[in-house]
Amino acid sequence: MCVGKCTRILGPCLIALGVLSIAANVLLLFPSWTWSYVKEGRITKQAMQVPGVWGGGIIVLLAATEIMAVGWRCGRSSDYGTCRNMFLSIVLSGLALLGSTACFILSGVGLTNGPLCLYNQTEVPKWDYPFVNMENQAFHTRAQNYLYDPSLWNSVCIEPPNIVAWNIYFFSILLVISVVEMVLASLQIINGFFGCLCGLCEGK
Repeated sequence: MCVGKCTRILGPCLIALGVLSIAANVLLLFPSWTWSYVKEGRITKQAMQVPGVWGGGIIVLLAATEIMAVGWRCGRSSDYGTCRNMFLSIVLSGLALLGSTACFILSGVGLTNGPLCLYNQTEVPKWDYPFVNMENQAFHTRAQNYLYDPSLWNSVCIEPPNIVAWNIYFFSILLVISVVEMVLASLQIINGFFGCLCGLCEGK
């Protein structure tokens, strides 16, 4: 596939993924469609770090916008001089790769540690990360695999309602999105180098 055509495909794909990443992370901040937990600061740490907004979202959108712009400028002319911004798209794609990687790592940590929630460890319920900090060793052994035991999802956390499933779903979505973003950003870096070295092959 020609470099210019590839660029015009990768740009819109990255834009769509960036928007989805932002949406998924924003939803993580409002478990059960409630804003009060954000106001009280009772949201999972990795969700509050909003990696899907800045890592998989804004940085990727900046790169995607430049990639798409370069692709369409190149499509209007076969003159290589009109595509001198290809190098900028490579740099921004590198940043998008780093941003999506950060999103992948933080989402993975959030998924592994489980959510911040109100749970009944002793007589007095408290807000903490039960699947990490549970002092009952027998339970802790089970909690290490909470992702594979849906019976724990509603039996451990009292509040917010369905927070375990909420975190699992949206952190998993962020993981998938960030993996695809990493692949596409890497492809654009390779594509950009080919464009710089070999030309865009538009109209050839």
